[in-house]
Amino acid sequence: MIINTHSHIYDEAFDADREEVFQRALEAGVKMLLLPNCDEKSIRPMMDFYNQHLDNVRVMMGLHPENVKEDYKEKLRIIEEEISPLATLGRNDGYLGRNDGYNNVGRNDSPLVGIGEIGLDFYWDDTFKKEQTEVLTEQLHWAKSSGLPVSLHTRNAFHEMFKILDHEQDGRLAGVMHCFNGTPDEAETALSYGFHLGLGGVITYKNCAVKDFLADIPIERIVLETDDPYLPPVPYRGKRNEPAYIVKTAEKVAEIYGMTTEDICKITTENAIKLFKLAS
Repeated sequence: MIINTHSHIYDEAFDADREEVFQRALEAGVKMLLLPNCDEKSIRPMMDFYNQHLDNVRVMMGLHPENVKEDYKEKLRIIEEEISPLATLGRNDGYLGRNDGYNNVGRNDSPLVGIGEIGLDFYWDDTFKKEQTEVLTEQLHWAKSSGLPVSLHTRNAFHEMFKILDHEQDGRLAGVMHCFNGTPDEAETALSYGFHLGLGGVITYKNCAVKDFLADIPIERIVLETDDPYLPPVPYRGKRNEPAYIVKTAEKVAEIYGMTTEDICKITTENAIKLFKLAS
């Protein structure tokens, strides 16, 4: 059994066959999907999917760095307000919408298990570099005040990310370096802050340098993800990624560690349960 710690199955890329995709994930052994949203517009489709699959889905809430524009303050306000109704839900309750109260966020039976997807991304454009830093810092404060882990997106920004974590890590931050594709030094630094490394389809790519040092990373600090519909593993490159393909990532990680795929799935699932405080 596998916990996929990062899936966007609510994305419009799955509008034509979302339920078939979900069933293939279950058949592949994926017992739970953790869904991060990206902005205020992705909340409703994400929560609609949660409502349909209460037993197999948990969610995160945050503002993705690529969606930080001039109106970032309004986006943050909406997302913070949307967090509130999740705080009062048990894991088998349906989501209706906003209400008041910020109590019990991150309790073990809540559908909300993290703040994400948040971070820094200066790959295409750094026009809003200052604003991205402000937005990330604010959301890290949400995480610390609520006791929730974070899903950190970092692209062309490890130096800036670590500078922020230097200031913000006070023992209350935990989470995943989502889709980690950094250097050995960057991996060591991420681990020193108490973070896990999220591995997806990129680890199966021929030019992925992480393969060369992954075996030096304690397996207890690894979680598996897909980031579907993006970054499909070999042999699906060039196609839409989907949650079931996490098995290919597990197989590659098992090969690198010299372990069985079953053991990798078991260990990384246990890692995810502990990190995200998932109720059984």
